[in-house]
Amino acid sequence: MKALAVIAVLAAIVGLVVAVVLAMWIKNSDQGTDRMKEISGFIREGAFAFLKREYKIMAIVIAVLFLLIGICIGWVTAILYIFGAVLSVLAGFFGMNVATWGNVRTANAAKESGMNKALKIAFRSGAVMGLAVSGLGLFGLGIVVVCLDLATVTQCITGFGFGASSMALFGRVGGGIYTKAADVGADLVGKVEAGIPEDDPRNPAVIADNVGDNVGDVAGMGSDLYESYVGSMISAITLAAVAAAASGGLFTQEVAALFPLIMAAVGILSSIVGILLVRGKEGSNPANALNMGTYIAAGCVVIVSIILSKAMLGSFMFAVAIIAGLIVGVAIGKITEIYTSGDYSSVKKIAEQSQTGSATTIIAGLGVGMMSTVWPILCISVGIFAAYFATETVGPGMGMYGIALAAVGMLSTTGMTVAVDAYGPVSDNAGGIAEMAELPAEVREITDKLDSVGNTTAAIGKGFAIGSAALTALALFASYSAVTKLTMISLLNPIVIIGLFIGAMLPFMFSAFTMNSVGRAANQMIEEVRRQFRADAGILAGTSKPDYAHCVDISTKAALKEMIVPGLMAIIAPLAVGIILGPEALGGMLAGALASGVLLALMMANAGGAWDNAKKYIEEGHYGGKGSEAHKAGVVGDTVGDPFKDTSGPSINILIKLMTIVSVVFAPLFVAIGGLIG
Repeated sequence: MKALAVIAVLAAIVGLVVAVVLAMWIKNSDQGTDRMKEISGFIREGAFAFLKREYKIMAIVIAVLFLLIGICIGWVTAILYIFGAVLSVLAGFFGMNVATWGNVRTANAAKESGMNKALKIAFRSGAVMGLAVSGLGLFGLGIVVVCLDLATVTQCITGFGFGASSMALFGRVGGGIYTKAADVGADLVGKVEAGIPEDDPRNPAVIADNVGDNVGDVAGMGSDLYESYVGSMISAITLAAVAAAASGGLFTQEVAALFPLIMAAVGILSSIVGILLVRGKEGSNPANALNMGTYIAAGCVVIVSIILSKAMLGSFMFAVAIIAGLIVGVAIGKITEIYTSGDYSSVKKIAEQSQTGSATTIIAGLGVGMMSTVWPILCISVGIFAAYFATETVGPGMGMYGIALAAVGMLSTTGMTVAVDAYGPVSDNAGGIAEMAELPAEVREITDKLDSVGNTTAAIGKGFAIGSAALTALALFASYSAVTKLTMISLLNPIVIIGLFIGAMLPFMFSAFTMNSVGRAANQMIEEVRRQFRADAGILAGTSKPDYAHCVDISTKAALKEMIVPGLMAIIAPLAVGIILGPEALGGMLAGALASGVLLALMMANAGGAWDNAKKYIEEGHYGGKGSEAHKAGVVGDTVGDPFKDTSGPSINILIKLMTIVSVVFAPLFVAIGGLIG
C-alpha cells in the first residue's frame, strides 16, 4: 500500500517540477516597454495586497475551526484540516503569482511575435496554476496515506477536505466580490456613462478591474478546483471499505483506497502531455489548440484506466465509471461552449435582442441560462447511471464507490482543465495592459481574440466544476450515510422534508448574499469613479492621472467585509440543522441543496458567460459595433452577468460540497446528540 502511495506522491512532485520549469520559462520572457512593466507592477501589487489581507482573515477562520474540530471530533482530523487549508492557499498563491508574470509577457509577445507566442505564454501561465492545483492536492493526500495507517486515514481524511473546501469558499467569494465590484464600476461609468473604451487608462477603476481578474478568476478559481479535486478522491477513499466488502474478496480496502490516487497520478502525467502539445497557429482559432490538448489528456487517462481497473480491482467495470466521469466532463464543457460562445446561435440571439434595449438583453440572457441547464443535468444523470450500475455488476453495494470514481475520472485531468480556464484571465489582463500602454491596434486585436476564447474556456471551467460538484457531493453524501448508519432517508418523514426545503433554499439565500455584496461594493466603486471624473476634468482629457490606488483599496475593503457572512453560512447551516433537527433532517438538507444548487449554479454561470460574449460579438462589428445602442445594452447585460458568472454561480458548487463535507466531519457529533428537536 505504502509503495503505491509513494508512486502517487512522486507523480505529484513531477507535476510540481514541471510547473516550476514553466514558471521560470515565463519569467524569463521579455516584459516589453517600461510603461507595460509599470502597469503590470500596479496589477501585481494590488493583487498581492488583497491576498495578504484576505489570508489574515482566513488565518483566524482556520484557527477557530482547528480548535472546534480538535475539541469536538479529534486532533488528527484537526491537523489534517490545517494541512488541507494551507495547501489550498498555496495553490491559489502560486498560480496567481505566475499569472501576474504572464499578463505583461503575453501582451509583449502579441506585439513582438503574434498570436502563437502570445497563446503559448498565456496558456502556460494557466498551466502553472493547473499543475499547482493537481500537484499540491495529490501530494497532500499521498503524504497523508503514506504517514498514517488505513483506519486513521479513513476516519480522519475528511478533515483535509474540510480545510480545502473552507478556504476555497472564502477565496472564491472574496475574490469574486472584489473582481466584480471593480468590473461593474469600471464598465458602467467608463464605458456607458463616459463612453471611453474598456481598459482605458483614464478610468480610475481599470487597475482594480485587472487586479480582480487575478484574485477572483485565478486564485479563487484555483482554490475552487483544488477543493473539487481532493474532494473526489476523499469520497472514494472513505467508501473503499464498503467497496471491498461488496467485492467478495476481489480486492482489499487498501487497494480500493489507493486506486483513486493512482488514477489522479495518471491524470497529472496525462495533463503534462496535453499541456506541452498545445500549439497555436497564426490566424487560427486558439480554441482548437486548447481543445486538442484537453482531448489528448483525456484519451491518455481512458487508455490507462482500462489497464489499471483490471490490474488493481479485477474488473473493467471500474474503468467504465472513470470513463463515464471523463465523458460527462468533456460533454458539459462542449455544451457550455455551445451556450456561451459567440460562434453559436444562443449568444448571437442575445446580441440581436440587444438592438431593442437592455431589457430584452436581460430577458434573452436569462432564457439562455435556464435552457442551458437541461443537457448538463441529463449528462450528469447518465454518468451517474452508468457509473453506478456498471460497478454494481461487480458486487451489490458497489455503486456509490463507482459514482465516486466517476468524479475522480472527471477531475483526473484537472491540471489541463485549470490550465485552459486560467489562461482566460491572463489573456484578459494582457488586453488591459495593451490598451493602457497604448500599443498598436493589431496587438489589442490579438489579445481580444485570446480573451474572447478565454471567456468561453472560463465558462467551460465553471461548468466542469459544477458538474464535478454534483458527483463529488453525491459520493460524499454516501460517506455521510455510512458514518451516520442511515440506510434510508424517507420523504414521508416531516423532519426530512423540513431539511429538504431548508437545503433547497440555501443556494438562493447564498446567492442573494453574494449578489447584494457585489451590488454594494460596486456602488462604492461607481461613486468613486464619478467623484474622480467630477473633481478633475483633466482625467477624461488625458492630462491628469487617476487615483488607481484608492479604487483598489475600495474593492479590497468591500470584498473582505462582504465575504464573511456567506462564507460562514456554509459552515453554520449544516451544524445548526444537524444539532437541532438531527442526522435525518441534515440528510434531507444536503439533498435539497444539491438539487437546487447545481441547477442554479449552471443557470447563473452560463447566462453570465453568454451575456459577456454577446457584448464581445457586438464589439466585433455586428449590430452597429462599439458605441451603438446595441452595444450599450450589451454592456448592461454583461454587467448583470458579471456577478452571475464570477461570484455567485461558481461559488454555489463550493457551497454544496462544503456543507456536505462539514456534515461528514461532524457526523459523529450529530449522531451522539440525535437532534435536540428531531
